[in-house]
Order: sequence, then structure tokens, then C-alpha cells
Amino acid sequence: QVQLVESGGGLVQAGGSLRLSCAASGRTFSSYAMGWFRQAPGKERECAAAINWSGGSTYYLDSVKGRFTISRDNAKDTVYLQMNSLKPEDTAVYYCAVGRWPSFIATPRRGYGMEYWGKGTLVTVSS
Repeated sequence: QVQLVESGGGLVQAGGSLRLSCAASGRTFSSYAMGWFRQAPGKERECAAAINWSGGSTYYLDSVKGRFTISRDNAKDTVYLQMNSLKPEDTAVYYCAVGRWPSFIATPRRGYGMEYWGKGTLVTVSS
């Protein structure tokens, strides 16, 4: 049974940092892209960051560029999202996803075509 388990969310003040982790189990995902979507209350889900199978290609939402860094450890089937200089507008539930790279980067980047999803972890940034 495939499982994606996120961790690392929580409450942080504006300007602070958090590191999200997503551990996959049940099969190996070294040939898949992995990424993080987020959904704030009343807003559509959006792709915050994604990384291809080798780590050689990454995608970032414009509003997080320069503040978030995505990485992966294929030996551990784990993807990370380092979030620095957090802003209140980063407040959302963050979901880990696994799929093919074209599905991550094709507009509108809402997560259509993802093969597996985690249950989400809440990130709250206070002002």
C-alpha cells in the first residue's frame, strides 16, 4: 500500500522557517517527480514547488522563489521543502504529491494527474 506521510508543519511567525518532509512508502518513487501543493482557505490548490526524478529540474511558484527550496533523497524516497522568510500569505495546507514531471509543470498546475497524494500538513504563519 502506497503512503505519503508529511511532517514538519506548524505555527511560525512571519520571517521564520519551517522544513517539510514527505516520506513515501509502499514502492520506490525514484523514477517519479515529487512536489508540494498548497491550498489556502477559499483559494485554489497551487503547486508551490516540484522536483523531477533526478533533482536536475525544479519548479517554483513565483511567489516562493528565493525563499523555498525543494530537494529529494531517492535512497529514502523522501522529498523536502525548506521554507524560509515565511509570510502570512504562505499559510495553507501543504500536500505532498508524486507523479510524472509533465503533470507538475503543465498549466494550470493544480495537481491534475498526480498519482499519489499525502494527507497534508498545516502551515500557519502569523504576522
